[in-house]
Amino acid sequence: MLKFKKINLVILLMAIGSVSIAQQRSIQERLGYPKDTKLLIIHADDIGVSHSENMASIYVMEKGVVTSGSIMVPCPWLPEIAEYAKSHPDADLGLHLTLTSEWKNYKWGPVAPSDKVPSLLDDMGYLPNSTLTVMKNAKPGEVELEYRAQIERALKFGIKPTHFDTHMASASCTPEILKIYIKLSHEYKVPVLISQELGNLFKFKITDYTTENDIVIARSVMATYDDYKFGMENFYTKQIKAMTSGLNVILLHAAYSDAEMKAVTDGHNDYGANWRQDDVDFFTSEKCRKLLADEKIKLITWKEIRDKLFR
Repeated sequence: MLKFKKINLVILLMAIGSVSIAQQRSIQERLGYPKDTKLLIIHADDIGVSHSENMASIYVMEKGVVTSGSIMVPCPWLPEIAEYAKSHPDADLGLHLTLTSEWKNYKWGPVAPSDKVPSLLDDMGYLPNSTLTVMKNAKPGEVELEYRAQIERALKFGIKPTHFDTHMASASCTPEILKIYIKLSHEYKVPVLISQELGNLFKFKITDYTTENDIVIARSVMATYDDYKFGMENFYTKQIKAMTSGLNVILLHAAYSDAEMKAVTDGHNDYGANWRQDDVDFFTSEKCRKLLADEKIKLITWKEIRDKLFR
């Protein structure tokens, strides 16, 4: 009997050791790449906001180096991009889960019935213009109802999301909302964009709410107005050269500097039509392609992560 107990103990210790080793494996190794690989997702936000945003985002994914994008379900141009998603099933398109409506003269409301999500509305019945308002007013139960409504509407339109991410970082603005975001990731079996940098914005530790199965980004990059003042090419070049091993994400906003997008972004110095055109220009340039090759960066998609680690 003692001999069998010893054997069982050895087997148990070996199993614990195997679990520990598995948990220590890097995201690169989990995806089948060497541990020192610099993985990068180049990601276009805000698809669905406008026709201009849709067309430019498709262009940078098809003709440039952008590997991924995400769709804002509450926005008016959802049907157009849904048709594209259905006819291009290999496109890496996720959902840009949305709790805010930030533009001055161009607004959208919730997907869920307004009377079911009153804490998510401004005085005019739209989603509010800032994440700080979401932090202050949003009730977690109503956030979950709205997120589910957005996901189910996308599915009804025939979109098969590769991941979820968050408009204006609203899914990471409180621990309670973050837990809902991660819960939906597990339920719908897709990865979500999570980084400690987002947690730092709201002064809490993201990894207090994640498991070893969740994907926490090593580094996420998005330009600010100060970065834009010194030139987008300059900003992105520095950021790409600074990439280290692990999973990195560049978040950009592709649109054309046309009359539609100028009207949408009227009154905003940041993320305006010219800014978005600069994103298009850089990520379709030969200079960008060469830079990625010189830095030995491996471009990947959320779809690859979903299919290898969440299915």
